[in-house]
Amino acid sequence: MKLTFEPNLKYQRQAIDAVVGLFEGQLPDDADPGFSGVIGNRLDLSDRRILANLRNVQAANELALSKELDGGMHFSVEMETGTGKTYVYLRTIYELNIKYGFKKFVIVVPSIPVREGVLKNLQITHCHFQTLYSNTPARYYVYDRSKVSQIRGFAASDNIEILVINIDSFAKDENIINRPNDKLNGREPIKFIREANPIVIVDEPQNMESEKRAKAIANLNPLCTLRYSATHRNRYNLIYSLDPVKAYDMGLVKQIEVDSVMEENALNGAYMAVESITATKTRVTAKVTIDSNCPDGVKRKTVTVRSGDDLYRLSGQREIYRDGCIVEEIDAAGGFIALSNGQILHTGEQKSDTSDEIMKFQIRRTVEEHLRKELKLHKLGIKVLSLFFIDRVANYRTYAGDGSAVKGKFALWFEEIYNDLMSNPAYRQLDMYPAGKVHNGYFSQDKKGRVKDTSGDTQADDTTYNLIMKDKEMLLDMNTPLRFIFSHTALREGWDNPNVFQICTLNETKSAMKKRQEIGRGLRLAVNKEGMRCYDRNVNRLTVIANESYSDFARALQTELQEDCGIDFGKCIKPKRDRVPVTFRKGFE
Repeated sequence: MKLTFEPNLKYQRQAIDAVVGLFEGQLPDDADPGFSGVIGNRLDLSDRRILANLRNVQAANELALSKELDGGMHFSVEMETGTGKTYVYLRTIYELNIKYGFKKFVIVVPSIPVREGVLKNLQITHCHFQTLYSNTPARYYVYDRSKVSQIRGFAASDNIEILVINIDSFAKDENIINRPNDKLNGREPIKFIREANPIVIVDEPQNMESEKRAKAIANLNPLCTLRYSATHRNRYNLIYSLDPVKAYDMGLVKQIEVDSVMEENALNGAYMAVESITATKTRVTAKVTIDSNCPDGVKRKTVTVRSGDDLYRLSGQREIYRDGCIVEEIDAAGGFIALSNGQILHTGEQKSDTSDEIMKFQIRRTVEEHLRKELKLHKLGIKVLSLFFIDRVANYRTYAGDGSAVKGKFALWFEEIYNDLMSNPAYRQLDMYPAGKVHNGYFSQDKKGRVKDTSGDTQADDTTYNLIMKDKEMLLDMNTPLRFIFSHTALREGWDNPNVFQICTLNETKSAMKKRQEIGRGLRLAVNKEGMRCYDRNVNRLTVIANESYSDFARALQTELQEDCGIDFGKCIKPKRDRVPVTFRKGFE
């Protein structure tokens, strides 16, 4: 199948026009190559004119007016994840070329997955843009340190040139791009970029705010920098804003509901471990390890408790400790503490069901929700995908002594649950492939081809991102068996798929990944088998199967959005338990 693109979405046009409006009054640039043979961008407008244009753009988009160019020629576009940020800035390149003759563009990215996401977007939008812009010649490529001569081609070409480069490829003096090169007559490759005076597009700039990285971007000698993100840390000269609430209210992203495995019996998820008990003449205390809400996420910490202390309060009001977790007695002689729910915990004992039993239950709930949606959406030609985040690759795939691959516990549980559910007559029509064909893992590999845990931003991750990005259309094909995706770190910023309808967090430890980053992988509106976007809100519902309570998940997500955007997103997050069936008269959908 082939993804299609809508050229007339109003909110995307507004974001594009915001950038184009900055250069109102600029005459088309038909510059000849200079003495060095470089054809670069040229800006004729004064800072005063740019500031006036900026204020006009801000007024049109109902934003605060800048009194000066904040930090210089840096302009920020804020667009919520899943609303087509990459499409917008790629199309902006063509608009700037058509209207003003600008030709040289550098897209700076913070990591491998973002780089691969940009490259994939360049590939799948190329024909679309060629049709829209009368086959305007345009060349795009990813910087390759083994092919530095491509930089000379970038500088000398008279066509649109789009160079995608990772910040770490040029932020250090020892990087090849910053060193004299014999293939370029002893010149540093970066000098060719500098002479071209490129418009620099910074994707996810919040990851490139350090002094070193900011200096590296400035060293590209940009005509200006266009900064695109959903989560800006610094909104220099903001010219367009589509925040999460606006995107949600406009129906541009999926609705979010949380299906918590902790809600039915909250105490099952309450981790507690009695480390020690200390008795003095005046008091008896115990050190207890619990999960606590912290500013940067859920952390496991040890607290000192006395009789009467409430673990709910000490945990930063985690819902799983709300009822029955008041310390009623600390018995130093017996070596135990007693809670108000009647539970007894001895020294050295830990209580936690958020391991195998809970994770297996999460998988079942995910598969059940997946199959229910597939029954509904298959007839609409919409492929349903589910995404599992895991924190240890070995839980999904490991290796025997002879080097052969062995299914880990997650893979075994999945197939057991899938086969069990497929025996239900209600799902018989979906039973088209064996369990082993409908799931797979996307992980990085070592030199022997074995999958492994990685951080997500190393050279070892290249093959992972390459595979998952190239498979994007294949994953949407109704005839492709794969429906359930297990990932370690590969599927973060830079990858998403419009037909992810379930996200399950299978973490033995609490996820270090932000809630917003997790759900961002599934926020895009679904597409059908023709590649056409679906706008039905009853279809576009993302279900998060969380290993924490709905209240904790919602609070953490709201906190992140409050910090990132200063908005109240609470009304947009719903508990799945509140979903109710509505029966209409016969003949009405």
